[in-house]
Amino acid sequence: MSKGIVGKNNWALVLLLLVGVVLGGLIGKLCAGVPALGWLNYGQSFGFVNPMVLDLGILVLTFGFTVDITVAGILGIVIAIIIYRLL
Repeated sequence: MSKGIVGKNNWALVLLLLVGVVLGGLIGKLCAGVPALGWLNYGQSFGFVNPMVLDLGILVLTFGFTVDITVAGILGIVIAIIIYRLL
């Protein structure tokens, strides 16, 4: 059975990318109040501003999706890819 192009686990890449995004976002939020590091929280947010609501009578479903891309999040993704390549 094939394990990918170079034999690495693809789930490890997905996990590292998720950790990189979460830690990058956390670092960006923490550095927002520091004047010298405020640029790490600079970014763009897009998605559904108001969630879509589907009322079915006995069941109400709410759909919402927002992506917040910051400099720190991008740096977290880049670092995660570098770590994956080193594994």
